[in-house]
Amino acid sequence: MTDSMVQPIRGVDKMPTGIDGFDEMTGGGLPRTRTSLVVGGAGSGKTIFALQTLVNGARRWGEPGIFVAFEELSHQLVENAASFGWDLPALQRDKLFFLDARPSADMITAGSFDLTGMLASLEAKAKEMRARRIVFDSVHVLLALLGDPNAERQELYRIHDWLVQGPLTGIITARSLEDGAMSQQQEFLHYMADCVVCLEHRMADLVSIRGLRVLKYRGSGFAENEAPLIIAHEGIEVASFAQTLQQVPVSQERVSTGIPGLDTMLDGGLFRGSSTLITGAPGTAKSTLCGALTRAACEKGERVLYVSFDEPADQIVRNLASVNVQLQPCRDSGLLLLEWARAEAQSAEGHLLALRALIRKHEPQILVIDPLSALIKAGGNLPALGVAQRLHYLTKQAGITLLMTSLLEDRDPTRESSQLQISTVADNWIHLSYLEQGGERNRTISIVKARGIGHSNQLRELMMSSEGLELADVYSAAGEVLLGSLRWEKERAEALQRQRLRTEVEHKRRDAELAEAEAEARVKLLQRRVEARRAELALLEREQEEQETSWRRHSEGLIQLRAGTDRGSGGSDGE
Repeated sequence: MTDSMVQPIRGVDKMPTGIDGFDEMTGGGLPRTRTSLVVGGAGSGKTIFALQTLVNGARRWGEPGIFVAFEELSHQLVENAASFGWDLPALQRDKLFFLDARPSADMITAGSFDLTGMLASLEAKAKEMRARRIVFDSVHVLLALLGDPNAERQELYRIHDWLVQGPLTGIITARSLEDGAMSQQQEFLHYMADCVVCLEHRMADLVSIRGLRVLKYRGSGFAENEAPLIIAHEGIEVASFAQTLQQVPVSQERVSTGIPGLDTMLDGGLFRGSSTLITGAPGTAKSTLCGALTRAACEKGERVLYVSFDEPADQIVRNLASVNVQLQPCRDSGLLLLEWARAEAQSAEGHLLALRALIRKHEPQILVIDPLSALIKAGGNLPALGVAQRLHYLTKQAGITLLMTSLLEDRDPTRESSQLQISTVADNWIHLSYLEQGGERNRTISIVKARGIGHSNQLRELMMSSEGLELADVYSAAGEVLLGSLRWEKERAEALQRQRLRTEVEHKRRDAELAEAEAEARVKLLQRRVEARRAELALLEREQEEQETSWRRHSEGLIQLRAGTDRGSGGSDGE
């Protein structure tokens, strides 16, 4: 359990203040029927805190309240609170009572001043209106007029004892010294009160910063760290972290970046409801990437809130149109709300409050903050980091896809030189850089991390033209990386070399085919010669066979003829 997630303790009955964030810090509010002390310097919000607690009690929980003013007149308080829209005149009818209690100098000089009579009147009024809450505002004014430490303690203990005996929950406000301390005469207020709330108003980098810290709380746990405080249009708000992040549903839906090549590097795009950080030096096209995603989302009918701390809205539309990222149709359709704010105009917490109001108003599915690192101008690193973290948790709870840019001076993304260290918070980290070669500067893009996404680890060249955005493979060989014209020249040289090789191969192939044809022709000629010779041989063999046959017949004939002659000659002799 963190110190900003304190659970209520049954041993102490709590009175909710209705102030966002404070009731979380204290586990339910201020101690009921006890005394709470609110201290702070001038302009820290003490009176607003106390009066807002009374107003919320009357409106939300039906608990009437009494406001005892030792410094301002009641009509001044009503006039000052009109800017918050609390409608105090309506509450004054039966829910809220103001008492002007500043004593005159004559009464104090005469030594006849004490609070007994006033407290008796208050007790009667409290019973009449059934009050449950009471504020003694600016008791330091009373102490200053008394001028006697003993008298101061006596009157303060008189108030404390009166509160202890009755059913009212008391709030005492007092001003602290410039260094945040209190005078020796007022130190005992801390020991007397059951709960002490310290408000602070300081300047950081020429920006007004307010904070709230619970110094002590008898019988209850509480968040001990200081929390940022904002005085907004509806009163005080205290920053606190969300408590139910583990219940946020996880989406498998993908969101397109508006650049097909980048979607391919991200294996289909970003997860819905994720947070993406885009870092890079000035001029590396961080805003252009934001515009591309914005246009792609609006083309799918999604609502986008784009908040810029660098350029006015119309200037962004004009500039992105030069690279064919058209946002004006998105604005005309009402899907895109494009807002511009000066980072140094208010504190980082003030900007967060304004963002929350814009989110409630527009209900976006995509939120673009360009650049988030500008919040450093609104009070320094620590407040800006706290706002960045709460913004991340806020969008997670709402299922909003968050896209934020941050200035990164170092070209090596592993050494984040931006003063706003939010890279560990973001789900995805896209880094933009540039490389100077051959007299020109070319942009590169890479994905440092993408949680849950099988992303590319390759460097790509980001090219922008009047036709739009596209990614190209960089040329890398033997440790050399070429971009732009050098890459084009190298690729052109390689293409020519490949063409020459293809031509040579084609020439060799034709030579081989010709040689093969010639060989085949020779083979055919030889085959014809062989066949002719075989035919001649066959003819000779037939002639030979015929001759041999004729010779055999002739020989046989001769033999027969000779045999006949021999028989004829023998017969004559016998006669």
